[in-house]
Amino acid sequence: MPTKVIIGAQWGDEGKAKIIDILSEKADVVVRCQGGNNAGHTVAVDGDVYKFQLIPSGILYSGKKCVVGNGVVIDPEGILSEIDGLVAKHIDVSTLRISSRAHLVMPYHKALDKAKETIAAQDGKDIGTTMKGIGPCYMDKAERSGIRVCDLYHEEVFAQKVRENVKVKNAMLKYVYNQEIQFDAEEIITNYKKYAERLKQYVDDTTVTVYEAIKEGKEVLFEGAQGTLLDLDLGTYPYVTSSHPITGGACIGAGIGPTMIDECIGVMKGYITRVGKGPFPTELHDEIGDRIREEGHEFGTVTGRPRRCGWFDAVIGEFAVRTSGLTQIALNKIDVLKDLEKVKICVAYEFNGERIKYFPASLEDLELCKPVYEELEGWGDISHIRTYQELPESVKKYLTRIEELCGCKITMVGVGPNRDQNIIIE
Repeated sequence: MPTKVIIGAQWGDEGKAKIIDILSEKADVVVRCQGGNNAGHTVAVDGDVYKFQLIPSGILYSGKKCVVGNGVVIDPEGILSEIDGLVAKHIDVSTLRISSRAHLVMPYHKALDKAKETIAAQDGKDIGTTMKGIGPCYMDKAERSGIRVCDLYHEEVFAQKVRENVKVKNAMLKYVYNQEIQFDAEEIITNYKKYAERLKQYVDDTTVTVYEAIKEGKEVLFEGAQGTLLDLDLGTYPYVTSSHPITGGACIGAGIGPTMIDECIGVMKGYITRVGKGPFPTELHDEIGDRIREEGHEFGTVTGRPRRCGWFDAVIGEFAVRTSGLTQIALNKIDVLKDLEKVKICVAYEFNGERIKYFPASLEDLELCKPVYEELEGWGDISHIRTYQELPESVKKYLTRIEELCGCKITMVGVGPNRDQNIIIE
């Protein structure tokens, strides 16, 4: 059975959860590989809406093993809240597995995140973080002062690490960020001991779990969070996340080699959105942009913030195909563009008097890029359509042009938020 990686191929919020949910039906194991509870996946099933932040959305299918891999940073309070919410809705969570190697988000991470963003905002230099402590947790991981899930079950080691970290973080909060908040190490130790007891039944060496599943021929689905342009190395730095949401991040975040991945699926929307600051070449500052936002319900799952909206950008699409080795595109939410007389696709940028088809590394250069558009005929309501053959010719031409520009086949088309509103293209 093939192993598949699903990633966001724009700035996130592409509707990955729906595609993951659909493909999870046939999968045996679903793996979350990076990020933390700063990412939100929303799944609509039979009128019920489920919002996931840490737990793979495959948990909605009974019997599927769902793995939170070593590349994820875990807020124990956050994941336990998700577990409790699912149990309250009679969802079986006994198949959940959490990596013993995953790093823990601590209370001081959240305080540091908030303090840094607050100060940066005074000069308009804030990143737009969710202030969930994700960045500071990854900083500790890179600095080799982080605390992992496995440490919870070595009480003396855990207590020593917490005391050492609290001493340093309290000093940072007081003398660097001029904050009054100070943490009590013993209180944290006591609280996390309680979390450890509740989480213990789910903790495992998930690198073994995933490896054995692949070797046994089971279908494994790797679930990415956020999107390509939020990648720490390849995204619109510094307005990025602290991990690697591209397909390569799945290998590191799940502890498996690249030869074990068969298919790479990039999820895009029929338009594009962005949250927070930074250049956005195709952004719409008009009635169409407002209409797309309202029609597409473009407000953050985690933050509730309105998303900036713009026309589909094939320069970004090709960048995602190239940097993640995409073998398929799942194109979501083209129904949102209904009743527009014309729709546009950005096919290139005009930069310093030249036409370019690559995505610049420098934000200063990207800021100067003007979109070069192709205009196509629009379409009406397509939310009721269930086969490719039934789609209007204008939609088919739109899909074909995106394939040509991005260099990758579209195999799925979303015409609405529900499971059954997804057209498979053979």
